[in-house]
Amino acid sequence: MSYKIIGDSCTDLTADLKKDPHFQIIPLILQVGNIQVIDDETFDQKKFLELVKSSPECPKTACPSPELYKEAFECDEDEIYVVTLSEHLSGSYNSAVLGKKLYEEEHGTDGKKIAVLDSHSASSGQLNIAVYVQSLCQASFPFKEIEQKAKEYIKNMHTYFVLESLDTLKKNGRLSGLQAFFATALNIKPVMGAEEGKIIKLDQARGINKALIRMVEIAIKDAGETKDRVLAISHCNNPERAEFVKQEMRKRAEFKDIMIAETAGVATVYANDGGIVMTL
Repeated sequence: MSYKIIGDSCTDLTADLKKDPHFQIIPLILQVGNIQVIDDETFDQKKFLELVKSSPECPKTACPSPELYKEAFECDEDEIYVVTLSEHLSGSYNSAVLGKKLYEEEHGTDGKKIAVLDSHSASSGQLNIAVYVQSLCQASFPFKEIEQKAKEYIKNMHTYFVLESLDTLKKNGRLSGLQAFFATALNIKPVMGAEEGKIIKLDQARGINKALIRMVEIAIKDAGETKDRVLAISHCNNPERAEFVKQEMRKRAEFKDIMIAETAGVATVYANDGGIVMTL
């Protein structure tokens, strides 16, 4: 059976995976003041960061319409797996579910099989899930088994991040004022995580490097045995920082694979310049 893996544009693929025809990205819309930016292959991260810095208004995102997902489902592949941003962070998951309903109302349910997966994560988390789903497809697992295994994978996956600033998350209602306070007082950088798709604060440290080390320590403690796990790291305009995290993780554990990706538009909005998101 042929397959396609569809992600919204917070699915930060590696450079190689962007060339893989089995993957398709559905763009969100980024809004900075009165300027709209489509989060597709034309996205220019450096120009966007400059635009955000020069604007007094907080950047916002708009999820893809159900119709965009429906159009993506009208392809030649027999099986489709959709990986979306956490439904607690975006309406993308609900749009994909409605897009599936619209497709099935028009084409019926006997032909193409569509699974919509809420990542309960973002960025590198969506990358990690998408790659896992592809491995199952390549191993010729049945559709229902892939869907179930993917949901179990999501349940057991851990997401962590350290950002230079939490201002965008705060202004867009993703954080409480108390959590944002810790980020600005005395150069304290919080180590954040995700719990059932909701952002939580795990710890804090003074300075970005100490916060990254603390993130690594927490991740290793949570992970247990890691030799069969895939580590995914995404960065916003700071490949050196991503490499630093990779090496710190490799000092402490062995992994099945390690992937590093650059954030596209949506993750750039929330991670801001220099942010790191890690999942395993």
